[in-house]
Amino acid sequence: ELNNNPSPGNLKGGLTTILEKSLGAVAKSGSTPLNDVIGYAEPLTTAGLTFMDSPGYDPCSATGQIASGANLIVFTTGRGSVFGAKPAPSIKVASNAKLARWMDEDMDIDASPVLTGTSLAEVGAVIFRKMLDVASGEPSKSEALGIGDNEFVPWQVGAYL
Repeated sequence: ELNNNPSPGNLKGGLTTILEKSLGAVAKSGSTPLNDVIGYAEPLTTAGLTFMDSPGYDPCSATGQIASGANLIVFTTGRGSVFGAKPAPSIKVASNAKLARWMDEDMDIDASPVLTGTSLAEVGAVIFRKMLDVASGEPSKSEALGIGDNEFVPWQVGAYL
């Protein structure tokens, strides 16, 4: 279900409320100032960190980001979502070593070294370098595997039958 927050995967991962899920999203932004808050699929009007009101369902959320103007998706997962977001390339970041090993063919980056002493700045530099490479034409793993044809899922906002 598109409006299911937290999602079944979130619940299996230990989240119990949408508040916990939202706090995780805030934590991932680091110390960057929040510059704007927009509705689902609304165009971006400012540079910098923007929060979008969107469902927790990964394909639907990414579709809203693409509709807002994103041309590259960086997607973190701790549970192993097989995900791509055509028409935009998707870089998948594994948040733990077990997942990174288990789904090596599908994860672009293993961010788990931050759990064993590698600095956030070092792992951030790896992610940024991958963003530059993919934006310059290097296929992400989901692109190379052909994943993403069915993940363009617009969220219907408002009343519907």
